[in-house]
Amino acid sequence: MQGPGQGEALTVWAMWGAMALAVLVTYSWVDTSELYNVSRQGLAGGLGRSVVLLNFPIVFVAVATTLVAVAALPRRAWLAAAPAIACAALVPFVVDEADLDVRPANAIPALGVAIALVLTLVATRRAGASFAPRRPGDRARIVIAVLVLLLSLPWLTAAFGFHFPGDVFMGEELRREDDGTLLAAVHLGHHHGTDGALLVLTGLLLSRVRIPQRRLHLVLTGYLGLMLAYGAVNMAQDFWLEQIVKRGWTDAAIPDALLPGFRPIWAVILALAALSAIVLAREGRDEPAASYSTP
Repeated sequence: MQGPGQGEALTVWAMWGAMALAVLVTYSWVDTSELYNVSRQGLAGGLGRSVVLLNFPIVFVAVATTLVAVAALPRRAWLAAAPAIACAALVPFVVDEADLDVRPANAIPALGVAIALVLTLVATRRAGASFAPRRPGDRARIVIAVLVLLLSLPWLTAAFGFHFPGDVFMGEELRREDDGTLLAAVHLGHHHGTDGALLVLTGLLLSRVRIPQRRLHLVLTGYLGLMLAYGAVNMAQDFWLEQIVKRGWTDAAIPDALLPGFRPIWAVILALAALSAIVLAREGRDEPAASYSTP
């Protein structure tokens, strides 16, 4: 067998694929007045919003799966991997949170995602679809994943076009936005809190993979540490706003952290990223080295 199995990467692709399908369906039939910063109706609107989802944040997930894939592929795979990774750098120029309708430039990051998916499939054919052996941190991963999923319930149902039933979570209650418009506390459709939750789950899954190439392992560990921190902070920010601030319990909100910048919230993210990377690195320090054939 050549390199690490791609079981975790395939699971990540399936998870994000399911979310992209939910976005396609929901944005095809729900009226735009109940969604967030989109104006196109019908199937065109659903397809367009799905493409934007490929741009942000799936293209950043694609970077991580590409790193896992090239660990099981010959070096010439970088001829495809490098452009796929480079596509992520275009996201700040082609995605605008205030206007989530698709535009022609969104095709480029989407192409990067397609290349990354193909690389995973090729790596699966070469190295198999097995999962990494049990890791010391797997129990912690399970606990964190369960907590993330529980907190994400109102977003997951919103992604499928309905509000979470009951009174545990805020949902269909109308609240006035900063621009004066009335919108449900948890609007229907996709949320950046969902992105944060799925990024955390992605980091938990891919951090299980044993990468034999030392430099590649260090790069992936650092990248996943940043992914975990960024995802956790954005999930916490959205949950705090919708479930705490909108209940009127406090006016203190967690600052927006979607875009990087010289702000205190990003100092927090970078500190958490460093801590996460250290924890992930220490997990594998005492484990026996993975025995893979060299591609």
